[in-house]
Formats: sequence, structure tokens, C-alpha cells
Amino acid sequence: MNETSATRMPVTEGRTYESAVSRVEEIIRRLDSGEAGLRETLDLVREGRELVEYCAGELDAVSQGLEELRLDELVARLNPAPSAPSAGR
Repeated sequence: MNETSATRMPVTEGRTYESAVSRVEEIIRRLDSGEAGLRETLDLVREGRELVEYCAGELDAVSQGLEELRLDELVARLNPAPSAPSAGR
């Protein structure tokens, strides 16, 4: 078993953005070392691409969530809570 298959992060629902970024960093270090063979390099690049796509999706989801929060704030500002009727009228 080569190092790639032994340390490859499985594609699971339990993956986090942070663990994916950490694995991408490991992949980059391995590729930069120049020690990976041709097949391992191909496997690492494929895995890295999957992880980068996953991370991009996570960032998009968080960005959209932040945008929704900003829209909710804007709506709240534009539609203030009704005030109590004045006593003098």
C-alpha cells in the first residue's frame, strides 16, 4: 500500500472544512517534496481537486448564509416594529 492510499481522506459526511484544508496542505507538502511517483502524484492531484471543490462549496454556503443574515437585518431596519399610539391623540 502506498502512502497515498494509507493517508487519503475518505469522502464522508463527517468531513469538515478544517480537516479538508489540513489534508490539502499535506498533499501540497508531499507533491513539493518531489518524492511522489507518477501514479501517486496523479492520485494526490485528484484527491486535492476533490478537496478544493469541497472547500469552495463550504465557503459558498457560508457566504450565502452571511448574505441571508444581512438581508434579514436590512428587512428589520426597513420595517421597524410598530410603535405604541401616542396618548395625546
